[in-house]
Amino acid sequence: MARTASLSGFPEWLPQERLVELHVLDTLRKTFELHGFSSIETRAVETVGQLLRKGEIDKEVYGLSRLQDDEGEAAKSDKADPNALALHFDLTVPFARYVVENAGYLAFPFRRYQIQKVWRGERPQEGRAREFTQADIDVVGDGELPFRYDVEIALVIAEALSALPIPDFRLRINNRKLAEGFYRGIGLTDTAGVLRSIDKLEKIGAEKVTELLKSELGATDEQAGLALKLASIRTEDTSFVQQVRALGVTDELLEEGLNELEQVIQAAVQRAPGKVVADLSIARGLDYYTGTVVETVLVGHEQLGSICSGGRYDALASKGNRKFPGVGLSIGVTRLVSRILSQELATASRSVPTAVLVALNTDDSWSAAQDIAAQLRGRGIATEVAAKAEKFGKQIKFADRRGIPFVWFTDDDGKHQVKDIRTGEQVDADPAEWTPSEEDLYVRVTTA
Repeated sequence: MARTASLSGFPEWLPQERLVELHVLDTLRKTFELHGFSSIETRAVETVGQLLRKGEIDKEVYGLSRLQDDEGEAAKSDKADPNALALHFDLTVPFARYVVENAGYLAFPFRRYQIQKVWRGERPQEGRAREFTQADIDVVGDGELPFRYDVEIALVIAEALSALPIPDFRLRINNRKLAEGFYRGIGLTDTAGVLRSIDKLEKIGAEKVTELLKSELGATDEQAGLALKLASIRTEDTSFVQQVRALGVTDELLEEGLNELEQVIQAAVQRAPGKVVADLSIARGLDYYTGTVVETVLVGHEQLGSICSGGRYDALASKGNRKFPGVGLSIGVTRLVSRILSQELATASRSVPTAVLVALNTDDSWSAAQDIAAQLRGRGIATEVAAKAEKFGKQIKFADRRGIPFVWFTDDDGKHQVKDIRTGEQVDADPAEWTPSEEDLYVRVTTA
């Protein structure tokens, strides 16, 4: 991680680092599939109109055009053209389009996971890249989607993150209905504007948020004070309900949001204790969220920002009068892996998948060595064959440089031996039966 990238914001991992990333991806995939989520992949390119239709920031979107047009002239990109092409900056907007276009072929509620690269024109820094991998899960309904899926999604993500080699984490959960109903109840009608201001609370502080509420939204001192009191409520149980009601605000939408958030927290206390908190400062800036909203932080690494975010969206996907409400969460895989590697929170046991190098006595023994390797691979043991019949010391040094733990020898009489080059132990072995220990058979990723 100390290397200087030739192109800032586009991370590339060394083989041993990539093995850590693959471990993260495989763990997420297995967890998602255990909960019945199907894998899909959408195209990397969407139209500008599709990407920007719900209030996203266009300066972060990478446009896509050819270097030359059909006449060989330098191609011109028209950013204002809604049909111009651009790289997707998240997986939720492309997924909404996918659902609409394939609704006749999907069984609803449709459960999907999607692990892909996305592109965003941000200023590169740790945790923020221009090309990065996200892992999303969503459940989408046809016409309606029971709220119970909001609860389930939070529990699935808590289980998935718990299986990763990362520090402790907290899912910080709020509900847009709760917040909007509260603001409406205190007389602030531009609820979207209030949410955008509250979303800046951790970046600019309460005093500046108060100034924004008053100068941009016309809030009184009392209204701004109540909005900030709501945002200060944070509990690990359902006691937030009484704390909100103690503020003396009444609104039908507020009550609906309180009830929904109470259900999520109540289930989390039972099934993911210590992993979820009700945090009424969480707003999420994107306009399409309509209910549950989630951000996730690593304990002790809060400055990294959210590693998993999302929520409920009731109107992102529609086809005529047909609505496809959904709820989902997105894990920032690259952000997580970058922190794991930079802080050495986890490491791979070796830099290659290979467990055994079959050494050569002579160059003529290469074919026989391939037969031995085939036997070992047939039993699931990753094996390489030396390319040249160098002195055994050099072949052992090659294995050591590669991170291969075992070297296989066969003498002229056909007797086989395998050497653990870490300990020097060398024993007789049969390629049809010998197997390394479980911890040496596969690359292991362990926490520091």
